[in-house]
Amino acid sequence: MSEHLGSCLCGTVKFKVLGHFDNFYICHCRYCQKDTGSAHAANLFAQTANLIWLTGAEAVTAFTLPGTLHNKSFCSRCGSALPNEQLADAVLVPAGCLDTKVNMLPTAHIFTTRTADWDDADYGKVPQFSGLPD
Repeated sequence: MSEHLGSCLCGTVKFKVLGHFDNFYICHCRYCQKDTGSAHAANLFAQTANLIWLTGAEAVTAFTLPGTLHNKSFCSRCGSALPNEQLADAVLVPAGCLDTKVNMLPTAHIFTTRTADWDDADYGKVPQFSGLPD
């Protein structure tokens, strides 16, 4: 059984996920754009994994957008996205909150008809820097 460790930005919340990930979706829907403040969310889905809060469970806040299935969990101290079990049949884990390596590539891009108009998927044409540019 695989074990994945993760945490929030401030370190208050730490968790582990026991089990394997079934899907890795890059979601371009407007809800995920608003959630992340970015072009998309990168979420792993696990249907049979177990989520265990190691520290800071009391700092985890859950939110469901009224009238939708869109939900998220986050650290109430630093705002970092965290795993949630609000879907009936899966644990959803934001890929960026994992501290251990994810051994799979994205399964699919979803809601691509809603891709942000400024999101250029051909990043090879955009200048790249290993840190902040001068």
